[in-house]
Amino acid sequence: MKQKIHITPAEWDVMSVVWERSPVAASQVAEELAVKRQWTLATVRTLLRRLMNKGLLEQQTDGKRFWYTPRASMAECVRQESESFLDRVLGRTPPATILQLVKRAELSSEDIEELRKILRKKEKES
Repeated sequence: MKQKIHITPAEWDVMSVVWERSPVAASQVAEELAVKRQWTLATVRTLLRRLMNKGLLEQQTDGKRFWYTPRASMAECVRQESESFLDRVLGRTPPATILQLVKRAELSSEDIEELRKILRKKEKES
């Protein structure tokens, strides 16, 4: 996924099901989201089509049934959304915000070690 893509909250719901159950049919996505969203099958198909147009899903045909698989990982989409958030809200000046987030966050020892690795790498690059 090289181009910047915005995923709407509704599309995130659909992508979450596809990431979890891939390959998945539209009817299965609709069933999975029935309780949360009460969408019709037509609505789910519209969202699947939008996600395909954005290059996030791939569609395969098996008889009359279409199966959907992700073309982008959840991690990649989360990374891109995070960058988009930083651009929009913080104006790409995140150091103070990052420090504040780290101060407020409840971090596991694994999280802290990962932060240390990132900081050591950043230090070597500078």
